[in-house]
Amino acid sequence: MGHRALVAYRRPDRLYDLRYSHWGGETVALADEITATTPLADGAIEGALIADSISRARILTAYLDPCVYEALYLVTPSRNYDVDAYRVCWLEWGDGRDGGRGAIVAVDSEEDGTVRRWFRATKTALGDIIEMGALSRRAAQAYLEARVCEERDGIPYTYGESLDDGESTYTPTADRWLEAERRESEDRTDGGGERGE
Repeated sequence: MGHRALVAYRRPDRLYDLRYSHWGGETVALADEITATTPLADGAIEGALIADSISRARILTAYLDPCVYEALYLVTPSRNYDVDAYRVCWLEWGDGRDGGRGAIVAVDSEEDGTVRRWFRATKTALGDIIEMGALSRRAAQAYLEARVCEERDGIPYTYGESLDDGESTYTPTADRWLEAERRESEDRTDGGGERGE
């Protein structure tokens, strides 16, 4: 399976060339292995380009699927191969509904484990609350995204979203149990008059 990561190399024109690492998402130690003498981290990063001349925003919306990738590295060769590492956080739950909502959180190798545990614990607790029916999926997702942004300075994004119009088109899927409750309420209202006639 691997622990997939994307590695983006900044070009002089401020766009990026994008490469893939199969194990780069396990920890963010790959950031320390990328240097001027080993720009592909001694083979840990594949040499073939996934894409070239793309913007940072396009990396997020067109390539960084939060269900697939665990880390993103932004490399600046002009600054002696300075690397910014980001942990990818999937802001959905695994039932195939809105799979594309994610966030990236800047981390270094020392705080990476803490961020991963914090996110996993927060998301697991919210999942349990949803299962108990105490909070809707939509409300839990909004809360999770707010926590990631406020506490960890996360940058939210929607994978698969078009950047052509400049406006976000993301709308979370309505909660199923709320729709079912609304239908039951309408059925009781409509059905009550028929029984009394």
